[in-house]
Amino acid sequence: MSALRDALRDLSEDVFFDLLESEEAYLLVLDIPGVSSETLELSVEGGRIFIDAHREKDPDSDFRYLEENRPLFLEIDLPLPANAVGTEPEATVDRGVLELTLPKSPSSGETTIDVVDEDAA
Repeated sequence: MSALRDALRDLSEDVFFDLLESEEAYLLVLDIPGVSSETLELSVEGGRIFIDAHREKDPDSDFRYLEENRPLFLEIDLPLPANAVGTEPEATVDRGVLELTLPKSPSSGETTIDVVDEDAA
């Protein structure tokens, strides 16, 4: 999990986050103002979490930008913790706060492997 912590620390200082852990899962909470479920894409692939967010900016037509510091796009690429399962993550976004739950693999350390009898097939 230290790789995930290191990657989170390397994020832009504009991105605020919390990383929590329970017996069954990790919970990553990211503040991404201006993002909704329609402007957010999440995927888990190859032991990594990919977050692509698009912020909506629609200033009143009477105004023009003098300075613009809030990026429209935010791309985050994070490693999964070693004991996190890459399948069945859950995500919610509410008022620009993303909560991503990553289930852990069973703690028994034991994996059952099905053996196929080629002669019986």
